[in-house]
Amino acid sequence: MMAAARELQVQGELRYDEPMSRHTSWRVGGPAETFFVPASVDDLANFLVELDLETPLFWLGTGTNLLVRDGGIAGVVIAAARMLRHLERCDELSVRAGAGVPCTQLARQCIRWQLGPSEFFAGIPGTVGGALAMNAGAHGSETWERVTAVRTIDRGGNVNERGPDEYEVGYRSVKGPENEWFLEAVLRFDPDVEPSMDTMNSMLERRKSTQPLGLPSCGSVFRNPPGDYSARLIEAAGLKGYRIGGAEVSTKHANFIINRHAATASDIEQLIGHVQKTVQDAHGVQLVHEVRIVGEDNT
Repeated sequence: MMAAARELQVQGELRYDEPMSRHTSWRVGGPAETFFVPASVDDLANFLVELDLETPLFWLGTGTNLLVRDGGIAGVVIAAARMLRHLERCDELSVRAGAGVPCTQLARQCIRWQLGPSEFFAGIPGTVGGALAMNAGAHGSETWERVTAVRTIDRGGNVNERGPDEYEVGYRSVKGPENEWFLEAVLRFDPDVEPSMDTMNSMLERRKSTQPLGLPSCGSVFRNPPGDYSARLIEAAGLKGYRIGGAEVSTKHANFIINRHAATASDIEQLIGHVQKTVQDAHGVQLVHEVRIVGEDNT
């Protein structure tokens, strides 16, 4: 018989009514009904096997590229990044990276191993798992260009080995088997490319100088439309510095929305909608947000 989350015995940590504002880069979000930090893959698998199949599940990475509404998240939030931080070299050209490895750490280690092109990973906020889930990219390169295999875990607690041909990958978009979450990936690099720590550091410096990194944000909010840049369209529509509540379109980079002062998730979501409408009216372009919006309205 399946059990509710509160009835399960785990090796990791179970919390209740956990504020998601503690776990998102925007520093907003209502409570998770149940928040589970597994101690190991086996602990996670056992939890999933025993959990009632009707219980909603949400898989949390580092909380970048995520907006949790003020009403919070029903069911169980699984925060597994902490126990998925293994990073090892498989062979001369490949590495195995856990889903919880920060992309900047991946870039630095691959450069030390002289595996390239890998510098672009330093331009991706968040973890390998998040990069896999949305085919994150930077500086003209994308995550799935490097993927040769992934391991996932499904709702039944089964661990699966999958190849790239089992996924439909596009710009900031990945579709694969439903109700599965990434545990790790094998990434292959090119034999004739030597990465450069100087190149990576210059990328990070450019990011620091052009993006509002000192304030809570989710990174880029909108996908770039074909042949153009969301930031250019937003700036041209006169929206830099526009505020709703405590949320503001960054004056430093127009494709960033920052939590300027005690913003709510509702402030941010309303501002996303306002930017979309204004750009549509001004330029005839419908911006698509790449940030994931989840949870319940606080009504």
